[in-house]
Amino acid sequence: MIEFRNCDIKFSESFSLQALNWCVSPGESWAILGANGSGKSALVSALLGHGTVTRGKRRLLIKDTSVISLEEQDRLIEREKQRDDSDITDKIAPSTPVSEMLDEVCVDHQLRDRLIHDLGLVGLLGRGFRNLSTGESRKVLLARSLIAGSSLIIFDEPYEGLDREAAALVHETLSGMAGLVSMILVLNRIDEVPNFVTHILTINEGLIKEQLSFSDRAEVHRVLSQIGSLRKGPRQLPAPEEQADQKMNEDGSLVRLLDGRVAYKDKVVFEQLDWQIFPGEHWQVQGPNGSGKTCLLGLITGDHPQCYVNDLSLFGFRRGTGETIWDIKRHIGFVSTALHWDYRLSVSVMKVIISGFYDSIGLYARASEKQQEIASQWLKLLGLDKRANDSFAALSYGEQRVLLIARAMVKHPALLLLDEPCLGLDEVNRALVLSLIDLVCQAGKTTLVYVSHHEEDKIDAIERVLNLS
Repeated sequence: MIEFRNCDIKFSESFSLQALNWCVSPGESWAILGANGSGKSALVSALLGHGTVTRGKRRLLIKDTSVISLEEQDRLIEREKQRDDSDITDKIAPSTPVSEMLDEVCVDHQLRDRLIHDLGLVGLLGRGFRNLSTGESRKVLLARSLIAGSSLIIFDEPYEGLDREAAALVHETLSGMAGLVSMILVLNRIDEVPNFVTHILTINEGLIKEQLSFSDRAEVHRVLSQIGSLRKGPRQLPAPEEQADQKMNEDGSLVRLLDGRVAYKDKVVFEQLDWQIFPGEHWQVQGPNGSGKTCLLGLITGDHPQCYVNDLSLFGFRRGTGETIWDIKRHIGFVSTALHWDYRLSVSVMKVIISGFYDSIGLYARASEKQQEIASQWLKLLGLDKRANDSFAALSYGEQRVLLIARAMVKHPALLLLDEPCLGLDEVNRALVLSLIDLVCQAGKTTLVYVSHHEEDKIDAIERVLNLS
């Protein structure tokens, strides 16, 4: 089905896959593992026929290939945005319903009906794709790929963005398809390598390091241990540019929400929610996909329009009483998948860090020497100091996420909001990020609100939990 024989594939002047010798036979299931920037994404591109073969042979005997990834979610969201003609007509165009998203690719209606039931999509069929949560849209994307009749399905982090129940449903669905189609899973989280995988491939710096049968447990453990020790964690955070005074509400809180409610027509996301965040009291927000975790963070940042119809006070301001959005945002650091999708400008890695001082997407002011020095310290901490002048777009997806988290932390904000901050990160960078977050908690200056589905990503310094289920 797939064969690379002594194959070099060039993607840019600075990066090539080298000496590839790899075969994938029909019905096999492979897991591809490696650090961010190791070449996993390039290898997937090579499977799709991209890149220039400069030596050896590449044979791709696949008629139909489906890809499930955060980038594919991004592509579909961009497609929906292009269909929205509201900028021209002043009317909000309805997003494509989930049922139509499935029907437009379906070649197996019996499987479609089964997946709608198995993945819990019945209640989503009439909803617009753009209105789904990250986890809900992920399940829709999975169903689309499986019902399209593809010979090969490539999954880039199939479990990311899913709560425990949804991840179990996806795992069960993939297990049922194993052997019927060829599957390639690009995984960052070591403990999510599923038991139906038949082979493991590890890659580093564009070179395939190991190809192992999954039944060889001793060898697999050795390779996974090597991946987990590729980088060291951080020791301390760079100092902020200046120590800002924390502004608080009359009751001493940073955030106070009374009888909070978010609803869309007859659908209530959450209601009767009372929540206060005091300085130094870190919170983890939990709940299944669609429970309103991202909506709640949007109320705080001001990005959700219903923040003005709620009794919400932040940093001494009650929302809707004449405060500007920057009166709020200057106290907040924020990272989410949506922010990552929006950060599309062709700016340098260094400028991405510096933009955190200005809460901007892109950099539109001249940075001070001190800001440049602090940004350099962050890049060194993250192991990206040699790529300071590279384009943000040239980084791998995981490296981009690490950089955006550093951007949010650079000013040591009063409140740091992290919506699934480890989404799309490999084991090494996940450990790096969790260490950074833990240090922020221990510093005592920044209060953390942290959304995560994974219990193993728990931060020891976080003792308070808000469950929206």
